[in-house]
Amino acid sequence: QVQLVESGGGLVQAGGSLRLSCTASRSIFTINVMAWYRQAPGKEREWVATIIRDDSTNYADSVKGRFTISKDNAKNTVYLQMNSLKPEDAAVYYCHMLGLGWGQGTQVTVSS
Repeated sequence: QVQLVESGGGLVQAGGSLRLSCTASRSIFTINVMAWYRQAPGKEREWVATIIRDDSTNYADSVKGRFTISKDNAKNTVYLQMNSLKPEDAAVYYCHMLGLGWGQGTQVTVSS
């Protein structure tokens, strides 16, 4: 069974940065769509960013210009660089890879 393991979450002050990683237990070279989602307490899970196999990307309006999604096929890893973090960015962040499923989530806490 393929696993997705996320890391990089933590506590950061507003305006700070974090980089999340999601590493698959097998090659991601043929994965067509990889994405990050987040879920804040009491809210539904929401889409944050997507990267396609050809490296094209798309972002939710709420994070556009602040977050960057990228991938490293050699490391089987997709990243989410988060800059200028706001308290409203606090959530559990999940990665999803089409055909592989979901990671377990990593907590991001932003203090004001």
